[in-house]
Amino acid sequence: MTEVISVRDTGHVRTITLNRPERKNALSDELAWAIVGAIEEAARTDDVWVVALTGSGDSFCAGLDLTGPPKMSPLTPQSAQLDDIHWVGRFLISIRKVCDKPVVAGVNGSAVGAGLGLAMAADVRLVARSARLMAGYTRIGGSPDGGLTVTLPQAMGYERALRFMMENRTVTGEEAVHLGMAGEAVDDAMFAERLEAYCQDLCQWSPITLRLLKRGMVKSLETNDLEQQMRYELSNIRIAFASEDAKEARTAFFEKRKPQFKGR
Repeated sequence: MTEVISVRDTGHVRTITLNRPERKNALSDELAWAIVGAIEEAARTDDVWVVALTGSGDSFCAGLDLTGPPKMSPLTPQSAQLDDIHWVGRFLISIRKVCDKPVVAGVNGSAVGAGLGLAMAADVRLVARSARLMAGYTRIGGSPDGGLTVTLPQAMGYERALRFMMENRTVTGEEAVHLGMAGEAVDDAMFAERLEAYCQDLCQWSPITLRLLKRGMVKSLETNDLEQQMRYELSNIRIAFASEDAKEARTAFFEKRKPQFKGR
């Protein structure tokens, strides 16, 4: 039986690939929970500094699979009964709260509905020029999930996000960058190579620095207390400067050489 995801480590980069190309990587319960599990496993693995998330075939994720087999869940029956977030809410929680390492979404093709939610939950997005991004909820009489009511307004601003979803718009790579939904559009033929290179480039920095940076950014989105955020920043930089990596960074700076980080 084909695994619904594939996981590959290259140096300090872990690439998680949705692997249902025959269904455009549409989300069965099995696939969705596998994504959550893989992200949280990467968070626990010290040797993983950066996580890449992408799709196999010509799609990133076509949203919920309405034709799949009966639902499954890794939760116990009682826990599943009481779980009011389910996997569709755990994408954003797992990526922002559980995994404090940078998660880069390689949107290699269509990202629709909860698939768009998964892409937008990532910290950084590279998008193929031909990729098509659509929320799609108005078309089916639904309302946004997958964290889109949080991530789209943060990325695009309130009115743009509201219009994008109300009008059931579809945008491609360049327009997604223009709207703030992605940071970079990449030619299709070069997409996999560029995604790998970008993630490897991030690994030139100390993983301690990257994790504390992400923690601070996520925390800032959760609080309206300015003084509390300033104290949190100060606490983080004290942790960062006490690390061996920070000492190595300063030594390398003065010696005019590239630092050698160890994640300590």
